[in-house]
Amino acid sequence: MATNLAIDDELLKEAQLTGKHKTKKAAVTAALEEYIRQRNQVEIIDMFGQIDYDSDYNYKDGRKRR
Repeated sequence: MATNLAIDDELLKEAQLTGKHKTKKAAVTAALEEYIRQRNQVEIIDMFGQIDYDSDYNYKDGRKRR
């Protein structure tokens, strides 16, 4: 899907240099992927304190060699 966007040229050049991307498309794709990852992490942080856990669970048992 072709999309035309008006992106600040200086900002795009800086993103290419910082990320060592060879193309503008690679820089934009990487930026979008990072944006999505960060948004998903915020959703996980919002879940803290909402999930019940078993206070008797012994996580060290799972580390023992069999």
